[in-house]
Amino acid sequence: MAPRPSSPDHEASERTPLLATPGALLADPDTEASTLVGSTAPGSVAGSDSGNPSSSGATAVPSGGKPLPKLQLFLLCYARMTEPVAFFCIFPFIAQMVARNGHLPDTHVGYYSGLIESLFSATQMVVLVGWGKLADRIGRKPVLLYSLAGTVVGPALFGLSRTLLQMFVFRCLAGVFSGSSLIIRTMIAEHSTSETQALAFSWFAFAGNVGIFLGPIIGGVLADPAEQYPSVFGGIKFFEDYPYALPGFATAAISATSFIAIALFLTETLDKRHSHETEAQSAVSEPPLSTWELIKAPGVGVVLWIYGHVMFLAFAFTAIIPVALFTPIRYGGAGLSPSEISIFMALQGASQAAWLLLAFPTLQHRYGTKGVMKACGAVYPFFFVFYIVINLLLRDGGRVAMIWFWFLGPVVAIIGPGVSMSFIAVQLALNDVSPNTYVLGTLNALALTLSSGIRSIVPGAATAIYAVGVRGHILGGHLAWVILIPLAAAFGIGCRYLPEDPQSRKDDDGEEDS
Repeated sequence: MAPRPSSPDHEASERTPLLATPGALLADPDTEASTLVGSTAPGSVAGSDSGNPSSSGATAVPSGGKPLPKLQLFLLCYARMTEPVAFFCIFPFIAQMVARNGHLPDTHVGYYSGLIESLFSATQMVVLVGWGKLADRIGRKPVLLYSLAGTVVGPALFGLSRTLLQMFVFRCLAGVFSGSSLIIRTMIAEHSTSETQALAFSWFAFAGNVGIFLGPIIGGVLADPAEQYPSVFGGIKFFEDYPYALPGFATAAISATSFIAIALFLTETLDKRHSHETEAQSAVSEPPLSTWELIKAPGVGVVLWIYGHVMFLAFAFTAIIPVALFTPIRYGGAGLSPSEISIFMALQGASQAAWLLLAFPTLQHRYGTKGVMKACGAVYPFFFVFYIVINLLLRDGGRVAMIWFWFLGPVVAIIGPGVSMSFIAVQLALNDVSPNTYVLGTLNALALTLSSGIRSIVPGAATAIYAVGVRGHILGGHLAWVILIPLAAAFGIGCRYLPEDPQSRKDDDGEEDS
């Protein structure tokens, strides 16, 4: 990673760029609001690990490093939760809403439902870099507030939609204001050091999973309340005319509480006191890296490819798994009932939370980011193979086969989600290869733009391929899994080409010097 200018008197302001201006310093040396990972040398992307251990509201960390501010981390993680709530809350009722608003035959509902679901990610892909540039000009906190304000308004308006056109427009509006994840991960980065980053981003990922869990529950429980709860909402004309308003209002209320908490208690991660000095320094600094120059920087292209690859696998699996669990055994699925699917997926969710919060920080500290990624890459193909094996055991139905089924089922549900550690590890790898702190925002924006593009295409394509395999009984109904297995193997191979962790490089350099 390229060293930053060493002038000790240069301090950052709210206007210090996230996306540009390598000549401006990021952290106020008095507070050491450092960024992410790597060595503690002044020129690295990782901030100094030294700091004030007595900072109020902070959690102590090993080796006397800078503690994580608990309140700030909580506020950011709570805000992180709101975006997936807004994204997933429509899933339980979107098909019914499309059919009702569009007066469509059943054969057309799936097409329009998928289109509306994808509009959020497609719009997000277009605007993310713009959110990052706006944060360069006016600071992180105000941009986060703008994004959260949109998350308040968008779902509420979507729930009030009466036509397909309104649904399209308001779903796009929600996507336009979905830049909070970019800002939040950057602010968490600025609160982290090389010793606290794994824990901080574990909580970041956990908050996103909580949102994914809550969103469908809110949508399913609150949709069409006059029909679901006639004793409470029956006869209320508003809920009869707008049956999907209540989940939209509930989602908006969650985002509103986050907006208020952020507005009152979140601190800007850049110091406002020196904005004029920093602007003057920026005027004479080196020109910012272009997007293409950043992609060509050492290690960046490889990590972006791996980031996209792991997101591809994750989105494909998330789309296929509920369908595969429900599909009858003779067609290649597990033939589970809705309640059994809920139990299985609840086990997976709880297991994933345990891997992210309990296992990952320890494993990353011991084996490094690359070590965790290589382990996940080695396991990923077998994770998909297990679903084929489970179906084959259920088809056999014999006593020995069922013993193996009850052994492998919990293994897949509890051990398998360990591959989710790659989601956090690849984010840390992204931070590691950033040429300097001043392009970290651009790098995150590129990664999230890539992720949004994948999310807008892959789920629909994956379920379509699965359906083709089931209908044609191709490879016993296992076509989708058979395609994912070599793709997962390629991910494992790609992990071997990740750059070494900064700490590993530093240790190697120390051995050579000795």
